[in-house]
Amino acid sequence: MLTGTRWLILAAMDIVKEKIEQAGALLKEMDLDMWLVFVRETSLQADPVVPLVIGDDATWASFFIYTRDGDALALVGNFDEDVFKRSGRFTEVLTYTQSARQEIVQLLNRFAPSRIALNFSTSDSASDGLTHGMYLLLQDYLAGTSYSERLTSAENFCSRLRSRKTDLEVKRLTVAAEMAHDVWSEIVGQVTVGMSEIEVARMIDARIRDAGGEPSFDTIVNAGDKTNPGHGHPTDAVLEKGDLLHVDFGVICEDFCSDIQRLLYFRRPDEKQLPAELTEAFALVNEIIETSSRLCLPGTKGYEVDSEARRTLTENGFPEYQHALGHQLGRAVHDGGGIIGPRWERYGVTPSIELETGNVFTLELEIMLPGIGCVGLEEDICVTPDGGHFLSPRQLELNVI
Repeated sequence: MLTGTRWLILAAMDIVKEKIEQAGALLKEMDLDMWLVFVRETSLQADPVVPLVIGDDATWASFFIYTRDGDALALVGNFDEDVFKRSGRFTEVLTYTQSARQEIVQLLNRFAPSRIALNFSTSDSASDGLTHGMYLLLQDYLAGTSYSERLTSAENFCSRLRSRKTDLEVKRLTVAAEMAHDVWSEIVGQVTVGMSEIEVARMIDARIRDAGGEPSFDTIVNAGDKTNPGHGHPTDAVLEKGDLLHVDFGVICEDFCSDIQRLLYFRRPDEKQLPAELTEAFALVNEIIETSSRLCLPGTKGYEVDSEARRTLTENGFPEYQHALGHQLGRAVHDGGGIIGPRWERYGVTPSIELETGNVFTLELEIMLPGIGCVGLEEDICVTPDGGHFLSPRQLELNVI
């Protein structure tokens, strides 16, 4: 865990400025002249890239321009000028009062871009921040110019920019993952038979806040097989002996998220050995996560890792899980970009995106055991040239009470 002076230094560094610099280099790499982010009042309807490369809310409709030469310009309403100048993130801050129509055309004429990337996508929600209304407004502004014919999707660009975590981003993600691990370690001995799913969730959330974080999503708790895992809310279902407690939770700390799943089994009266099917399922889930982590190499496509996990699961007589094996983590729990998942229509092109060094993913799957519960584990990894590096200690042994 990063603590003390070292953590204070990390907190003081400006990741937004770091990502803006990364954006310029990526535009050059992808042979794009310009990335144009066009937003309306962001506190009401924010493009997902606002916290990534803008950092402050805009009140009026605003343009943010990034070029392959490293320029970062903000064209904002006159009352927003001071905020963006004081941030020190932009090479130039321009303003307008009545309309930005003339100013945006003048800026485009200054740079004369051949390819202008805009935030629209059919596959990646994190790359789809430009609303249809703003797109129509932009087309109106550009009417009579050639720039309306030079617009292209920023999907691949946004995906890579979000996914290529800087060293500082990985450090913050590691802090969030370690904090989640510590929370589980603290509460595992305090959960008892007779507690409800709601009570367990409240205990986890309280420990997260005590540690200085916030839950990164609504904590999920399953008391045995009384409720189904997924994205539901905890219920009044009560833990009993013979139940497997399954929890799925995460921490957001300094704007970055973690997401883990953990298990705790309550022995039945006079039960000296754990149920064989539970021991087998727990070992298999762990084995698949371990193997999958080794396969998470730069250049590998997400569906290739997912396919191997499904093959191992079905060869051992268990049905496939009904979701992706892994999603990216960052400022959001589902941080966009490529996934480690099957080539289903619902996932668009994201399973075919190659993994890159610095990508941070979850690895998660489950086996359902009637009468026992959900044998589900989830770990957070960072892709390296040697495979996936786990950001926090794994659950390699089943907690038993």
